Amino acid sequence: MRSRSWHVAGLAMVSALTIVACGGGDGGSKDDGAAQVDDAAPLSAAPQAPLDLPARIPLEGAGAGDPAAIKVIRLWSEAVRRSDVDAASALWAVPSKVQNGTPVLTLASDREVRAFNSSLSCGSQLVSGLGAKGSPFIVAVFKLTKRPGADCGSGIGNDARTAIRVRAGKIVEWYRLPDEPADPDAPDAPPAPPAGPVV
Repeated sequence: MRSRSWHVAGLAMVSALTIVACGGGDGGSKDDGAAQVDDAAPLSAAPQAPLDLPARIPLEGAGAGDPAAIKVIRLWSEAVRRSDVDAASALWAVPSKVQNGTPVLTLASDREVRAFNSSLSCGSQLVSGLGAKGSPFIVAVFKLTKRPGADCGSGIGNDARTAIRVRAGKIVEWYRLPDEPADPDAPDAPPAPPAGPVV
């Protein structure tokens, strides 16, 4: 059975964040080096289509992940599960990048980070966090749960896969992965997109 996934709640949220994503380069970002998203592996690897993952995002984990990064991801997940949006948002850098059934969006302010975390209608429990060979990302698998004040619907109990990058104790990139990794015997076939309830 295909698992359910997180999606950004409501067209207003998507529209607001898409406007940010279409904006200029560094406008509104902080000068704190730890909060910058761009580095030696820039986001210039543009997706083939607006909803495709960037080519550099790993689809599956391989081996142990960075324990410090996994701890941040676990703390974030626990905060979302109890609907503590302030605590969840405090674990994100500004700016940061997200993709959750949308084009890649830039969260360029604390307000936008908070809006994204508020938009997730399911809570989650971290099941596993693996490193990705040659990549700074953690491939995290979450079990979707109820969240106070939100409606996860039929998503409860299903898995959701994400690629999350943590730097200097903050989430700087978060990408919803397909429910199933790409078939290695069919390298030209695009991965199945995530499916599921608006979260």
